[in-house]
Amino acid sequence: MTTSIYDFSVNNIQGQAISMAEFKGKAILIVNTASECGFTPQYRELETLYQKHQSQGLVVLGFPCNQFGEQEKGDNQAISTFCQLNFGVTFPLFEKIEVNGANTAPLYAYLKHSAKGLLGSERIKWNFTKFLVNKQGKVTQRFAPTTKPMAIETEILKLL
Repeated sequence: MTTSIYDFSVNNIQGQAISMAEFKGKAILIVNTASECGFTPQYRELETLYQKHQSQGLVVLGFPCNQFGEQEKGDNQAISTFCQLNFGVTFPLFEKIEVNGANTAPLYAYLKHSAKGLLGSERIKWNFTKFLVNKQGKVTQRFAPTTKPMAIETEILKLL
């Protein structure tokens, strides 16, 4: 039985398997991202939060996804380059995944079940849905794509 996000392994954007247990003891903000979305500028605020609070134990994890309007068409290398060049992203990025449907990444199935959306829905509605995870690996909150990353800072600080 899955008890926390630490039970999962994911591939980083370079294709290497990473155990989520590597992030034990940190507050984690997990976001499904896309390079051609109206919310793409949120990368800037995500990076700001990461830089500002990394030393206190925050990590931001980006999971590119092409399921919403095909707004993440590039391969992993193109995504990584785009994020670094356009937004100076230094927080960890992972391989492109699916967050809904039959091929939902197991980590995302757990996140969606742990923090349901509007009216109890587990479905991810769009790019830049955010999940906040405490230092024990438990999902504490889910935020809509329209919620700007800096608006979550108060909630992040409670977990640090």
